[in-house]
Amino acid sequence: MRRQILTSTSVIALMLASGHAWAGMDEAKAFLDTEIKELSTLDRGAQEAEMQWFIDAAKPFAGMDIKVVSETIGTHEYESKTLAKAFTDITGIKITHDLIGEGDVVEKLQTQMQSGENIYDAYINDSDLIGTHWRYQQARSLTDWMANAGKDVTNPKIDIDDFIGKSFTTAPDGQLYQLPDQQFANLYWFRYDWFNDEKNQTDFKAKYGYDLGVPVNWSAYEDIAEFFTGREIDGKKVYGHMDYGKKDPSLGWRFTDAWLSMAGNGDKGIPNGLPVDEWGIKVDEKSRPVGSCVARGGDTNGPAAVYSIEKYLDWMKAYAPPEAQGMTFSESGPVPAQGAIAQQMFWYTAFTADMVKPGPVLNDDGTPKWRMAPSPHGVYWKDGMKLGYQDAGSWTLMKSTPDDRAKAAWLYAQFVTSKTVDVKKSHVGLTFIRQSTLDHASFTERAPKLGGLIEFYRSPARLQWSPTGTNVPDYPKLAQLWWQAIGDASSGAKTAQAAMDSLCAEQEKVMERLERAGIQGDIGPKMAEEHDLEYWNKDAVSKGNLAPQLKIENEKEQPMTINYDELVKSWSK
Repeated sequence: MRRQILTSTSVIALMLASGHAWAGMDEAKAFLDTEIKELSTLDRGAQEAEMQWFIDAAKPFAGMDIKVVSETIGTHEYESKTLAKAFTDITGIKITHDLIGEGDVVEKLQTQMQSGENIYDAYINDSDLIGTHWRYQQARSLTDWMANAGKDVTNPKIDIDDFIGKSFTTAPDGQLYQLPDQQFANLYWFRYDWFNDEKNQTDFKAKYGYDLGVPVNWSAYEDIAEFFTGREIDGKKVYGHMDYGKKDPSLGWRFTDAWLSMAGNGDKGIPNGLPVDEWGIKVDEKSRPVGSCVARGGDTNGPAAVYSIEKYLDWMKAYAPPEAQGMTFSESGPVPAQGAIAQQMFWYTAFTADMVKPGPVLNDDGTPKWRMAPSPHGVYWKDGMKLGYQDAGSWTLMKSTPDDRAKAAWLYAQFVTSKTVDVKKSHVGLTFIRQSTLDHASFTERAPKLGGLIEFYRSPARLQWSPTGTNVPDYPKLAQLWWQAIGDASSGAKTAQAAMDSLCAEQEKVMERLERAGIQGDIGPKMAEEHDLEYWNKDAVSKGNLAPQLKIENEKEQPMTINYDELVKSWSK
């Protein structure tokens, strides 16, 4: 008892010394006055009511030091530098929001999973790990948490249905395992001004016989890349394509971030193909992974996947700046904003915030010379398949985190994703998570300066962009295999076919180890028997599925383009 009294006294003294005793509505009102203002989907009365809920719910945890972690992007920098301080001032819970590399976040998470040591009280990690969290059962089910142990710290106004990415963070058992914090898609980016230039349009139609416009398929993308490469515009030689190819971990994201799906790898299905997903991993009717190689009914080394790698290699060699081959993700990202790139199929909308800063690709009135649009699809793609990747960095609570620390961290997670805060946060980072935010009038007003971002996110097309799904049984172990295998193709050490053969074989080794260990129970891998491509294609077709598809002899299909302005109009019908 004496120890408890001394501890309580020490906590009170610490709170007084740090100013935490003064946390409350005055601090909340100051935050609303200076930071939020009119940028919220809630009126001022509702904002204050939400802040009062946080103040009351946080009282048992005042004075605690809580550590959370995320990758370093603009949205999380805003949370770490601005919102964490506001939360501390308002609630008295001290938040340290660390910013580290994406790979380091996964490494810390992996270490906590393996050791049981509580390294961080909450993680913002990509929803790509949903299959991992579901199968290993080391992350709390937020569905269960909100209804039971965490009910007293769950905002009654959280409105889970307002989160546009909740399908990405829900497992086959119907449970929500992660709460989206930021999202961005991987879209097609192009120079709208160059595409609308009369001479460019005339020259393009004379050469190719159809209109210059947003490419609907890879065949048209290839023609446009060829057309612009070497062309002189405003006294500068330009390129028709941009990418990166250095054998580096970031090369893995380039492909696990749904490049194969754009080509037509895998099966139909939203948010992910079933039974074969965009990684080429097949699951059975119990969601157990049964293989990655064509020999087991998978598609990682099938004709669609090989075609996707060959096109990646051909385009970078023929149409991108020579230095692109030796660049990493972070080095290549700023290049389109420098003004010499006509289009890029694989462009993260997370770059939008930097792309709207004054420079060669912005008009004097602040409107962009570029636009973003849905990515074109490859020759193997069919209606009903996903068409690209959407990153969804999402809050995850590990079971190894003590309940009181998890509760305090959960309050912070809800604060930075709350309706009070989300519109302002979205204006800073442009990484949308709530439908109510997307519908806010301030984004209708800002849309002309964001090059199609708002139009895309308000459109039905958005549904075809999704993160890695639940077929992937251990994301940390499998994701690291991709950059090594595809790096061999990028460097010329292996053909595209040999690289993908190697990749699927390595993925299956991991799955076989998981099966032998039995660590994932009755939802872990159960490897299938081996047969040839024709066998598995016939089996798929007989069940109404696609993958693995047979090779299409003429992979240069009829090119198709669409006028950008007509495309945007069609979304509002």
